[in-house]
Amino acid sequence: QVQLVESGGGLVQAGGSLRLSCAASGRTFSSDAMGWFRQAPGKEREFVATILWSTGITDYADSVKGRFTISRDNAKNTVYLQMNSLKPEDTAIYYCAVKPGSWFPSRKAYEYVYWGQGTQVTVSS
Repeated sequence: QVQLVESGGGLVQAGGSLRLSCAASGRTFSSDAMGWFRQAPGKEREFVATILWSTGITDYADSVKGRFTISRDNAKNTVYLQMNSLKPEDTAIYYCAVKPGSWFPSRKAYEYVYWGQGTQVTVSS
């Protein structure tokens, strides 16, 4: 079955950087979209970034554009989220997810079928 395993979360000071990884297995992802979402305490899950596995086309939430970069390594079946200039409001659990058979970027969480367990990111002020 599909498995998504996130890693790389932690505690960082404001202005710092972290790189999240999502190791994917269990299917061929070449026609899928891979997304990162986050959920802060008491808030709804929100879109962060997405990448089409086939073309590398990306899309970002306005709140992270210019600070975060999503990328993928086809050989390792891994998606990354490089997060720079972190702010306290970036504190959340970060999840990676797969939208099968997607040729267009999507920001809609309900369209993503497979989800990882999440990794905590905490940014101190």
